[in-house]
Amino acid sequence: MLKRVFDLSVGLFVLIPALPLMALSVMLVYLEDGAPVIFRQKRVGKDGYLFTMFKIRTMVKNAEQLQSQMQKRDVDGNLIHKTKDDPRVTRVGRVLRRFSLDELPQLFDVLSGTMSLVGPRPEIPYLADEYAPWQRKRLDVLPGMTGWWQISGRSDKPMHLHTEDDLYYIQNYSIWLDLQIILRTIWVVLIGKGSY
Repeated sequence: MLKRVFDLSVGLFVLIPALPLMALSVMLVYLEDGAPVIFRQKRVGKDGYLFTMFKIRTMVKNAEQLQSQMQKRDVDGNLIHKTKDDPRVTRVGRVLRRFSLDELPQLFDVLSGTMSLVGPRPEIPYLADEYAPWQRKRLDVLPGMTGWWQISGRSDKPMHLHTEDDLYYIQNYSIWLDLQIILRTIWVVLIGKGSY
């Protein structure tokens, strides 16, 4: 209950300055590549529950149809879900990703209760399908806009190491830890570390 109160109060506080940033971002996406400007995607939430996550679109309109062509694996066979040179990302999209502005609509997911401000990243269903049993423990809590892995390497780290960071967060959760992660996220976003 304390975490929910924290999410609602901080989420509403952040939403006020975020609205003009979202409006500007949406306008830039529309001017470059037209509608739709909001990207909706099914993600795996707490206890495996599927929900719709919202982002400002940063890729070409048919990006999901091209996903199978982009999949790569590392030398150990682990799926690499993000690459720095993804050709599907638009010019405006690269700027939005650099400062994580594309993530701002997830504040509405936080306010609706399908996400938290801090927690494991909401997983794409086909990636969750590849989880080993130990990795499924990250689904024991609400997914978050930011989390321990975002301040510990973001996209520079392979998917299976994200899970280790998420489990660390779940095992060591406190409101104080959430506050630390939020403050460190601001710094990580400003320097653009691992954002692509």
